[in-house]
Amino acid sequence: MAQKLNILMFSGEYDKALAALILANTAREMNIDVTMFFAFWGLMLVRDPEKMSLDDKTTYEKMFSMMTPKGPEELPLSKMNFAGIGKAMLLEMMGEENAPPLEAFLKGARKKGVKFYGCKLSMDVMGLKAEEMIPELEVVTAKTYLEDAINSNMQLFI
Repeated sequence: MAQKLNILMFSGEYDKALAALILANTAREMNIDVTMFFAFWGLMLVRDPEKMSLDDKTTYEKMFSMMTPKGPEELPLSKMNFAGIGKAMLLEMMGEENAPPLEAFLKGARKKGVKFYGCKLSMDVMGLKAEEMIPELEVVTAKTYLEDAINSNMQLFI
């Protein structure tokens, strides 16, 4: 039986996204199928900063779009962010250890064939459009996510 990992990415924080993508990349290197389902704040990880648009959005959606992170490198830390100083320290420490940044792990997961799903309801509520996300993201319902999770050997909620 083929091994399958299903990750529900709910967090929009740099360190948690980093952990999720390290696991996704490692699983793919082990020939494990990987699906990542992004809901609410997790969607900030797969938002393409080059494709943001305010067209056809309500006032609240426009405000939300301007105030939330615009892609993976703008995500804050979950702890000790300190207005970005903590994240800068973490990035410097990662550089000293020759650890790649979050964007590199996302790029690797895309190249390795990780399947990316975006929660339709989350995107609708937050005013995010499919064309504002990475091209690999498929917008699906919670039912599709649950069907995928049921057929997975491993499920993680991050």
